[in-house]
Amino acid sequence: MFSFIVKRLAIAVPTLLILVIFSFVLMFAAPGGPFDSERPLPPEVMANVLERYGLDQPYWKQMFDYVKNVVLHFDFGPSFQYRDRTVNDVIAQGFPVTLTYGAWSALVAVIVGVSLGVAAAIRQNTWLDYFAVGITIGAQALPNFVMAPILVLIFTLWLGWLPGGGWNGGQWDHVIMPVIALSTSYMASIARITRSSMLEVMNSNFIRTALAKGLPMRRVIWRHALKPAMLPVISYLGPAMVGMITGSVVVDVAFSTGGIGQFFVNSAFNRDYAVIMGITILVGALTILFNLLVDILYAWIDPKIRY
Repeated sequence: MFSFIVKRLAIAVPTLLILVIFSFVLMFAAPGGPFDSERPLPPEVMANVLERYGLDQPYWKQMFDYVKNVVLHFDFGPSFQYRDRTVNDVIAQGFPVTLTYGAWSALVAVIVGVSLGVAAAIRQNTWLDYFAVGITIGAQALPNFVMAPILVLIFTLWLGWLPGGGWNGGQWDHVIMPVIALSTSYMASIARITRSSMLEVMNSNFIRTALAKGLPMRRVIWRHALKPAMLPVISYLGPAMVGMITGSVVVDVAFSTGGIGQFFVNSAFNRDYAVIMGITILVGALTILFNLLVDILYAWIDPKIRY
């Protein structure tokens, strides 16, 4: 198991380095610049600004310094638009917010999705199966950019139960609607995958043998069926966890939570390339990390993967 983890780490580290280099190349290859405006700056002012941010250096030196600072010091440099603030400050402000409701969304999606999928599989073609499938279809048909305004319309404008936006330090009444809006589509996918995988496992020979021996259904499900049935779900959870924990631009904008998604949108409009690259690299690093954890968990559940 240790050698398996070392091999995965040996792949993850150069992948992250390539991500940093490609982010820099693609961002600076885009037309325009962070200091372009309708009224051009005087040449001497523009020269001072470029010198202040190190943009007057040769392209290769800018790339080398940026990669070195990111890899060795995890320093994304200063923001081009947020005065006297670094990209690390921007991420430190928005990422805890996104991490909070993203983690709750992941927990809700996994618990509800797996429960619906298992219940639908063991009660196939009954009202419970139809109910679970109906919920998943409805959740898939209402993505978060549709779910968010519907939640605000119902729970804020009609019922007046929950605030329509803001964060307020992560109070529960400000977290509920972002969690629902972000988790529903992922919950639906997890439920569908769990149901399909559970049906396949329940029709396997070793499950028939366990039932023929007289083992109770609850023990067969928990001890024999659930573990192999979770393999496809775990494969899906890698990118899904990143999507939930890094949040959604729609959720940040719709509920004004102040997460990194809102900073990402504002930076794109303001051409703040430093913030865009910082958030992109953060998301990429989390993707690599969660895929690594999924590979390790996959190998722990199925020993054949290790070999």
